[in-house]
Amino acid sequence: MDSHEHSEQVVWTVVDTGIGPLLLAATRRGLVNVVFHATDAVRDRALARLASRLGGEPSEEPGSPLLAEPMRQVRAYFTGERRDFDLPLDWSLISGFNRQVLRELASGVPYGTVVGYGDLAERVGQPGAAQAVGAAMGSNPLPVVVPCHRVVESDGGIGGFGGGLEAKRRLLALEGVLPEPLF
Repeated sequence: MDSHEHSEQVVWTVVDTGIGPLLLAATRRGLVNVVFHATDAVRDRALARLASRLGGEPSEEPGSPLLAEPMRQVRAYFTGERRDFDLPLDWSLISGFNRQVLRELASGVPYGTVVGYGDLAERVGQPGAAQAVGAAMGSNPLPVVVPCHRVVESDGGIGGFGGGLEAKRRLLALEGVLPEPLF
């Protein structure tokens, strides 16, 4: 049921976090998008993308019941009071292999742990698809909540990250995987 014959109501807000402002967008089915560096220009591009993908015009509604729990859990995660997100997720922005990989990541890679791109490929029955897993991480519409920051290179490198390597380092430090940055 991923076709959108009619437009989906999308509500959004921006939350300040330890890695900068995050845009949170939700539909009646759940959290649909998390966007890093939600300054005006980035926010406007993200909202235009949501409008074209889901139809309708996203509306800023920080008081929406659809956003109350995502906002609470994101804030608690960044203050160290929460390790796991327990939110309904709307997966309509992603499908196929990418959705399969992200669902495995969300359910199978707990707080404070990391997994290699190749290992994650094996977990979804696609050994040798490490590059495709990297592409799935890059297209993750729900970063932080679906923790693509926990996917790293097998040689110990931290790999890429849509929010930038500094944000990835900070998230991994928050979870105790990396030492806290010295600044």
